[in-house]
Amino acid sequence: MKHNSGKICSDFQGDNQNDSWIFALAILLSSTFVYNSMGTINQQAMDQLHYVTELTGRIRAKSSPDVDGVEDSADFVSFFPDFVWTLRDFSLDLKADGESITADEYLENSLKLRKGTSPKDKTFNLPRLCIRKFFPKKKCFIFDRPTHRKKLGQLEELCDDELDSEFVQQAAVFCSYIFSNSKTKTLSGGIKVDGPRLGTLVQTYVNAINSGDLPCMENAVLALAEIENSAAVQKAIAHYDQQMGQKLQLPTETLQELLDLHRATEKETIEVFMRSSFKDIDQLFQKQLAAQLDKRREDFCNQNSKASSDRCSALLKDIFSPLEEDVKQGIYSKSGGYHLFIEKMQELKKKYLQEPRKGIQADGILQEYLKSKESVTDAILQTDQTLSEKEKLIEVERMKAESAQAAAKMLEEMQIKNQQMMEQKEKSHQEHVKQLTEKMERDRAQLLEEQERTLALKLQEQSRLLQEGFQEEQRRLQNEIQNLQKIMNKPSHPCVLS
Repeated sequence: MKHNSGKICSDFQGDNQNDSWIFALAILLSSTFVYNSMGTINQQAMDQLHYVTELTGRIRAKSSPDVDGVEDSADFVSFFPDFVWTLRDFSLDLKADGESITADEYLENSLKLRKGTSPKDKTFNLPRLCIRKFFPKKKCFIFDRPTHRKKLGQLEELCDDELDSEFVQQAAVFCSYIFSNSKTKTLSGGIKVDGPRLGTLVQTYVNAINSGDLPCMENAVLALAEIENSAAVQKAIAHYDQQMGQKLQLPTETLQELLDLHRATEKETIEVFMRSSFKDIDQLFQKQLAAQLDKRREDFCNQNSKASSDRCSALLKDIFSPLEEDVKQGIYSKSGGYHLFIEKMQELKKKYLQEPRKGIQADGILQEYLKSKESVTDAILQTDQTLSEKEKLIEVERMKAESAQAAAKMLEEMQIKNQQMMEQKEKSHQEHVKQLTEKMERDRAQLLEEQERTLALKLQEQSRLLQEGFQEEQRRLQNEIQNLQKIMNKPSHPCVLS
């Protein structure tokens, strides 16, 4: 984002408030701040850049400053942009003390502070000190006049070969630097700003200004986090739904098959959320994600159970319908009919059990069906005259034992399923904790890196200030030594006695 002092002043003539807010917004939203001015860096140019001295009164880094109400400049450095000063129609030779210097060295020299505490010294130093404190990374480019004065009004129509060759080369160097070195806008905590996030930040800052408040980086990040984290939950759930929709075929042969697929997809889903989320205070949004994943797991388990029930019921109807029809016709209501009926039942049960993909309700639905036919089986048994009463009692006991055995088996299977569900919930919790811990470690490392970078920039600036002070003191001592040498080398005059 570029700040052009001439353009802003022409757009908002006499409205310094607008100028100051536009300057503050440009600082907040840009990753490389280009300040464009005419001529050399002198006091007039610094006076025109007075907005930089108002930044701490226009921007807050934290919602709650320190006890004394003052925020450390390091808080601003962490999200302030790189500073690039471009000087148009530059006419000076880049020299200092008779030696050639670079444009960057010219900028550094122009930002040197004066010794002294007078109001004039403070006025001179304040904008320079602010630039040095808030923008540790600075760059300067100079541009010759692009063409003859008479053609300046036609610049947009001129080709490169009609412009001054020095200017064309300088412009190419400038563009190359901007394209190569400008980074993605990054907020405190290493949060990269893309297009949608930029729009949210603009709206948040402007709303704060319109409400009479100050734009606050911390509040903006929290507002952005709420929007982004909500979207991250939806994105993660969409991934889960898509993957399960593609991979899950109901009914599954076992509950564990479904739970294993859910667990693998859940792991991917949490990863999707972690990549998109940030500043999730108290893991509010991660808990929302976990709750939605738990509900989807339960829903799929219910769908799986119903799909299995529907599949088994349809199979039983198809397989046992001929037998039921024979029973209605009384084919088995005769001497020796019971054994024929039992043999046919065993044959059809075997056929049913051999059918694939019946799912988790295969045994349960079969036992329900057999239980519903107990009265029919008992009627056929009692009408079979070839069986003695004792044989009939033995057969009744055998059927009761089979029914009890089947019920015990179903109870055991139910306990196993409950155990599997409990284990799955624990694994889900562990996966959330694991990925949250890893993300916190990454965020902590990134924050530490950011703090170290900010500290290094701050120490670099302090070192430069100390170096300037040392050089100034060195020059003062050299001047005193030179003055002493002049006094010592001055010829003495003879005294006249009277």
